[in-house]
Amino acid sequence: MSNPILEVDRASRTFGGLKAVQEVSFSVEEGEIFGVAGPNGSGKSTLFNLITGIPFPPTSGSIVFGGTRIDGKSPHAIARSGLARTFQKDAEFPDLSARETMLIGASYAGGMSGRQAGHAADDALELVSFPEDRRDVESGHLSVYEKKQLMIGSALVSNPRILMLDEPASGLTRPEIAALDKLLLDVNRTGVTILLIEHVLSLLLSVSERLLVLNQGQILASGDPQEVIRDPKVIEAYLGGRK
Repeated sequence: MSNPILEVDRASRTFGGLKAVQEVSFSVEEGEIFGVAGPNGSGKSTLFNLITGIPFPPTSGSIVFGGTRIDGKSPHAIARSGLARTFQKDAEFPDLSARETMLIGASYAGGMSGRQAGHAADDALELVSFPEDRRDVESGHLSVYEKKQLMIGSALVSNPRILMLDEPASGLTRPEIAALDKLLLDVNRTGVTILLIEHVLSLLLSVSERLLVLNQGQILASGDPQEVIRDPKVIEAYLGGRK
């Protein structure tokens, strides 16, 4: 591997005496799907916060995206540079249709308007295989899986280079997880690099080329997913810690 699009070097975040993330270093290659796992409270979402600046940057360390250092930049500037993120909790606009929601994303994150925004919205809906006959339905009336499609599509509408997903399989049935597996691979084939936090190990192992496991804010193991999950430390801290 020799073409990192994202380089995290000794990133740390403290809150008083609490060390939420402690000197985490890793790189992500352009075009890969990079998985992040760990028990609840291990620092996974906080790590995403540090990368995107939402809602805070690292206390120390550096983050380089596409050859440019981004730690310390505003979240808006980071998003506009080509890095998009979703969150654990779905945050759709319940009174807006799927397409109207996409248009907001195209305007805010993508800086588009008019016909350009419309084309971007339609392209994103197609990319996540959102049903054409459901695109004018108010988002509050969509199914759980359709809301996941909408969430991912809203992040993709700005045509990011990196898509960061925080537990997208949460609340999905097994058939829906299988559909999400295919969706992620389809998105990745278009050239979008994906960082994926997930508790559903079957999904992580299916799509990830490399896997990083955090525990208590530190890297516990990283590398080939099949080797990582057989690491006794991971079995104890991650698998053994699940409820």
